[in-house]
Amino acid sequence: MNEKIIAKLEILAESAKYDISCASSGSSRSNRNKGIGNARHCGICHTFTADGRCVSLLKVMLTNYCMFDCAYCINRQSNDIPRAGFTTKELADLTIEFYRRNYIEGLFISSGIVRSPDHTMERMIRVVKILRNEHGFNGYIHMKAIPGASNELINQAGLLVDRMSVNLEIPTEQNLKLLAPDKDHQSIYQPMRQIHQNLLENIEDRKKIRSTPKFVPAGQSTQVIIGATDESDKQILQLTAKLYKRPSMKRVYYSGFIPVNSYDKRLPVVKEVPRVRENRLYQADWLLRFYAFDVDEIVNDKYPNLDLAVDPKLSWAIRNLQFFPVDINRDSYQKILRVPGIGVKSAKLIVMARRHRKLTLDALKCIGVVLKRAQFFIICHEMKKFKLLDSSAEYIRLSLQEPSLLEDKSTNVPTQLVMGW
Repeated sequence: MNEKIIAKLEILAESAKYDISCASSGSSRSNRNKGIGNARHCGICHTFTADGRCVSLLKVMLTNYCMFDCAYCINRQSNDIPRAGFTTKELADLTIEFYRRNYIEGLFISSGIVRSPDHTMERMIRVVKILRNEHGFNGYIHMKAIPGASNELINQAGLLVDRMSVNLEIPTEQNLKLLAPDKDHQSIYQPMRQIHQNLLENIEDRKKIRSTPKFVPAGQSTQVIIGATDESDKQILQLTAKLYKRPSMKRVYYSGFIPVNSYDKRLPVVKEVPRVRENRLYQADWLLRFYAFDVDEIVNDKYPNLDLAVDPKLSWAIRNLQFFPVDINRDSYQKILRVPGIGVKSAKLIVMARRHRKLTLDALKCIGVVLKRAQFFIICHEMKKFKLLDSSAEYIRLSLQEPSLLEDKSTNVPTQLVMGW
């Protein structure tokens, strides 16, 4: 690898780091004949961390030249930053060389928009074609679809890559036009709809002809910037819920606003990235996808924003004490799943285990229930009374809120950032 390629890589990898919608999962692509690499449904290629996460994508832009001037983007046209661009062959060869050295297991490719969306999309497709057809690369590839690109190019790309993403960036049309006057939601939703429609058609075609190539087998994802504009958490989660109604939408990513262009007066002045809010949105997202919560249960007109001191599930429980107690040995799976401290896996184990015996607190602890949280909201075999009767909602909230999120009264901002439940 020569110094010129290394210099380009440093610039274009740095330019790509703000796009977080590139987690990879959900796709299988078998190695055929003497090709290179393969992808597994539970991650990329064949290497996983101990907890099951996939690792090591080469995350890079084809070029960071861009004809758009989005206020929040480091690569905006008016920024005086180092610019670079790979040729399609350079990026394909670089990916293969990194893979052979075991540096990476897959590729995430995005690009600034040069000349036109179609021109940019064609060049990215050319990179993937070189990898698939000339190098026989069967590893995981995630491509960023360019808003405004033609349906034909979206179709071509979808048959070559494992996942595609089209980033919404700003949740509402009005604020998008304010910060990114070259974009509109119509140009963003159009490729989203095209990906969704093609995926459904591909599923039907594969039922008739098994050899039909899969179209974006890992689905699509998108990214929303949090804190650059004044949308409430309610507005963001309502948008999220609508997107998840499409089976092809696998993940919505929330990116805390990073002030890379602090000179632009349209952007808010922030002292730190809103990591806690970002984390709470991911937790609320989890409730929508796996816990059968509705948006109005998590946020509503009375509570338009998430509580930063406690997680959304606990916040809902404190506001709805009439729902409790939940009898671990009698109530339904759906009710047990609503108890703070009980996750999907634990709820399923509880339903299976209680068929054989009455469950006690010790049994719940062995199953994996977080009793520090759950004890206020449940009754079980050995509990003589419902603990919540002796506890106020405010006491529970103060007892269970994360200590590191307590506000520094002098600055009125969280003193630390905690990303876990």
